[in-house]
Amino acid sequence: MKYLVITFSLFLVGKAWAQAVPATEENIPFLVTFGNKAESSFGDDDHTQIFFFVIPKTQIKPVYLRVFDPDTGGQHDELNGSADTKTTFSVYGGKGCITDKDARSTSPVGNYKSGNMLRTKSFSQDDSYDNKWYTFGPINPSEGELSEKYGGYIIKIIAQGVSGNDGNLYRYFMSTDANDNKAVEGGNAFTFEYSFRLHTSSSQISHIYPYIDSAVISVKQSNFDWDNDGQIKIISVAKRGEMATVSGDNKWAFSSHDVVDSEKGKSLDVQFIKNPGSNSPNNNIVFYITNQYGESLPFFTIPIGGIPKFKYQIKVKSK
Repeated sequence: MKYLVITFSLFLVGKAWAQAVPATEENIPFLVTFGNKAESSFGDDDHTQIFFFVIPKTQIKPVYLRVFDPDTGGQHDELNGSADTKTTFSVYGGKGCITDKDARSTSPVGNYKSGNMLRTKSFSQDDSYDNKWYTFGPINPSEGELSEKYGGYIIKIIAQGVSGNDGNLYRYFMSTDANDNKAVEGGNAFTFEYSFRLHTSSSQISHIYPYIDSAVISVKQSNFDWDNDGQIKIISVAKRGEMATVSGDNKWAFSSHDVVDSEKGKSLDVQFIKNPGSNSPNNNIVFYITNQYGESLPFFTIPIGGIPKFKYQIKVKSK
């Protein structure tokens, strides 16, 4: 994975918003996690979301993990009756944080809370946190788990709906400042399963960027509760727009897609394109991708190698 680390470092230097989750390039309004009493038809299959942040080895000073709108209730969240939901955010580092296989699973089973718990806090409805930032830290980079594969020290944050049936909509930012969003140079963030809110407007296209390493020869995409709200399209340097099978209400859908040599060592651009004029609100979706061995692939918020663009090939035929 030496190539991954080198590409990662070169690409991210100077990116001002490299640690915003979701990132500007993804055009995703919010992450979403529902309380554990919520019906899966609301768009969350397991009431848990795990994200990893990469702190480069060159970072000496402490960092901070900031959560926007961590409470449930108020301006952004999806309420089902009165606000009765509690969400726990927990930060982990240390040995096993990322290397334990359960931490990379798409389901919260086994030892997914691997590593050392560094910080934790639970939020219910609380006006003091509504539409505001809460900061975990300071966190020393060495408190994370050093991973050459992922390009630095890794810290993990788990959001879990531990009560209630409301949807908590929130964002993250890894910062060098406790009170402001100032990106860590060379940092990034990734997840193996994305649970997020789509825009209401059909004119907005959301993107996620799975990384395809040199060993991948095919991928299987899995999406949950898309509500038949449009198309899911896969773009790459070799694909102008390969269609993925889409799910209905409270259902999973799957499709397999071959990987060609020119796509390896790069990211795919998975686009979520709503039906024209649908403007359906509150559509939440869960999405993940596995390789031919069933191993989950990471979605980097800032795509490794940049956003892929289809490369046209002009063939000249001799007469």
